[in-house]
Amino acid sequence: MRTSRKILHGLAVVATCIVLAVSCKKESTPPTVTPQDTTYKLTPYEIVMPAHFPEMYIPEDNKPYVERIELGRMLYYDNILSNDGRACASCHFQSHGFTIPGMVNDMPVLSHVNLAWHGKFMWDGSKSGTLEDVMLFETQEFFATNLEKINSSEKYRKLFKQYFGVDYITHHEIAYALAQFTRTMISKDSKYDRYMKGAERLTYNEEMGMRIFFSEKGDCFHCHTAMITTDGQMHNTGLDSVYTKEMDKGYYNVTKNTSDLGKFRTPNLRNVALRKFYMHDGRFTTLEEVVEFYNSGVNRVSNIDPIMTKEGKENGLNLNAVEKQQLVAFLKTLTDETFITDTSFSKPSF
Repeated sequence: MRTSRKILHGLAVVATCIVLAVSCKKESTPPTVTPQDTTYKLTPYEIVMPAHFPEMYIPEDNKPYVERIELGRMLYYDNILSNDGRACASCHFQSHGFTIPGMVNDMPVLSHVNLAWHGKFMWDGSKSGTLEDVMLFETQEFFATNLEKINSSEKYRKLFKQYFGVDYITHHEIAYALAQFTRTMISKDSKYDRYMKGAERLTYNEEMGMRIFFSEKGDCFHCHTAMITTDGQMHNTGLDSVYTKEMDKGYYNVTKNTSDLGKFRTPNLRNVALRKFYMHDGRFTTLEEVVEFYNSGVNRVSNIDPIMTKEGKENGLNLNAVEKQQLVAFLKTLTDETFITDTSFSKPSF
């Protein structure tokens, strides 16, 4: 009997040791890390909003991180996005406020500046939503990015694995990285910005031009709202009375509603003096020509924006020669030298 008890006691001790050993082993094994957990290692990035800017919308599923922003910057300048040698930067030169001194498909290229505040994109408003939405269009349709090509890049496979936790790169991750970078492309240090902060004074002509811009005399501010300088909406400003080309029909090509004929998205005026072509078809090549159009060349079509035909404005703004020069002088204060030279937006070393 005593022998049996000793055997049983020995077995119990062995069993206890085994349990303890297994228990200790389990405790020392690190928890399984899912791919999404890799994002916790990223460095959060705070987008500092200028005090005089409206609030920026940032989706919960694409909060900014230093590493993802840098990845988006690499992609922005890399022709791996396309199948014909183009990159985003091929049509968006930093020196020109992220547009080009030319046209693409007979249209000036809209600038990549303060895009995070836009809800509609393209001249005809054919794309809408968030930056993520429009960048998904860019990679899926505009560039038709070859996923096999980008997945064959050891560099990008490694970076997307580290920053997005994926083993296979899709259009979704590319779009999110591009959105991260373009959301940081904020113009906020023009002469006008510094004036608003009390850090710089405008000249007499610039200040008079500002008063014209932000008053009923010029009526510019209704569509070119401060400080983003665009309301992001679609307007017919009387550019044409007959729409001879499909491209001239604007938003109508999206909605097929006749009330949208000739409507185009309000362009952003930041760095507007750096551009070479104006309006959706580039028909004007100087700011003076643009001002003169609004002063005396507006066509009173049936669906023209009501702002264009307010009492006393039936035949245009009626500005005199000096006032037109002053308005142009103010528009030039929207040039942001800091933005066009900021190395964080420039081409990275690959």
